[in-house]
Amino acid sequence: MLIVGLGNPGDRYKNTRHNVGFMALDAVAEHLSVPVQTNKFKGLYGEGRILGEKVRLLKPMTYMNESGQSVRECMNYFKIAPEELLVLVDDIDIKFGTIRIRKSGSAGTHNGLKSIIYQIQSDRFPRLKIAVGQKKEHMDLASFVLSGFSKEEIPVMEETIDKAKKATLTLLKEGVDSAMNTWNGK
Repeated sequence: MLIVGLGNPGDRYKNTRHNVGFMALDAVAEHLSVPVQTNKFKGLYGEGRILGEKVRLLKPMTYMNESGQSVRECMNYFKIAPEELLVLVDDIDIKFGTIRIRKSGSAGTHNGLKSIIYQIQSDRFPRLKIAVGQKKEHMDLASFVLSGFSKEEIPVMEETIDKAKKATLTLLKEGVDSAMNTWNGK
C-alpha cells in the first residue's frame, strides 16, 4: 500500500488547511515509527511494515497542483495499482471535524486530486478526506485553503487528524470497506 499525504512544501504552508494531508501522514508515520525523510520520487519517502505487509509513505514536494508527478513516479517504480494507493487530502465540502473515505471518484475542485488522476490515468483509488471547514462567501477558494486555523479550530483539527490516522490504520489492517463503515462521518 502506498499512502500519500497531500500538501505544499515549505514553512509558509506548514499549518494551512491545504496541508492537513501532510499532517495526517506525519501522524501515521509517527505511529508506525517510519521516518518520511528520503528525497525520492520528487517527494519525501519512507517505508515500513504493518501486520507483515510493506507500507510506503509519500509526501510530494512538487506543490499541490503537480502532486501527481510524484505519485506516478512512485507507483511506476514499485508497480503499484491504483487500488493500492490511499490519498490523504483536505476537503471543504464535508462537515468540519469529520473525515470521509471514498473508494474512488472525481477530483471535484481539488487540484492535487486532479493532478493525481491525470498523471496515473485513473480515479479508482481510495482517498481519505479530512474536513477543513467551509470558506466564507467573500473569500476566494485559494485564499481559504492556504489560510491557517483559528484558535478555536486548532483543537478540532488535532482531533480530526487523529481520526484520520486511526482510519488509515483501520484501512491498512481491515480494508477499505471496514474503514468506511467505522469512520465515515466521524
